[in-house]
Amino acid sequence: MATPGQVIYFSHGGGPLPLLSDTSHAAMVEFMSGLSQRLRRPDHILVISAHWEESVATLLGAKQPSMFYDYYGFPPESYQLQYPALGDTTLAARALELLQEAGIPASINEERGYDHGLYAPLLMTYPEADIPSTQLSLLRGLDPQAHLELGKALRPLLQENVLIIGSGFSFHNMRAFRFEGGREPDAENDAFQNWLIEACTDASEESKRFQRLLYWEDAPGARYCHPREEHLLPLHVCVGLAGNNPAEIVFDDYILGKRALAFLWQ
Repeated sequence: MATPGQVIYFSHGGGPLPLLSDTSHAAMVEFMSGLSQRLRRPDHILVISAHWEESVATLLGAKQPSMFYDYYGFPPESYQLQYPALGDTTLAARALELLQEAGIPASINEERGYDHGLYAPLLMTYPEADIPSTQLSLLRGLDPQAHLELGKALRPLLQENVLIIGSGFSFHNMRAFRFEGGREPDAENDAFQNWLIEACTDASEESKRFQRLLYWEDAPGARYCHPREEHLLPLHVCVGLAGNNPAEIVFDDYILGKRALAFLWQ
């Protein structure tokens, strides 16, 4: 019997900071470093990164992806980071086929490298870089329905031993982050994080969960937490993948001084 796939959405932190001993990422680093112990070891990894948007759903097709340092102003060592995992061209081709079968325009980009939405967390979780990996872009326009549909189209991948990662951040208001860390009360953030927990862990039917995520902007504190929603929408892809399965909360702590979450479906 085939090993079933797993889906996780997590907050990937501020650029390369979790890899630079930044104290405001201590809880996240501890979580990421132990994550492989609570997951079944996958044969393939697919990352939906908040840091890649295209006009059509695009998969990373490079056999040996380069490093895409998609940040600026950090110490020189952050531009020397390497994550030499082989690109998973087989998984990319399979995902492309599934998307096209669902009527979703899709393509493969053989030139783009891994962005930090992939290599920052995976350097902590699978530092040996020995699991073939690929990425899937978000869609420009950031339509929540379209991202739920992406997830639905990819559900057959969960019949295989694939780890699908929604790499974003459940709080992403750059002006409100506290780079010195801390845990100051933030009622708006708490309200939105609590809403996300209720929405994703509710064991009721799939349609109810989809409806909540479709109208996420109506949630308390939504636009405070996400002035722009690119770091939230990887969660929509994960919820689309998960279908009727409610999420388990696997991280609820502080990153950059703000409460953030991770959800697991397995």
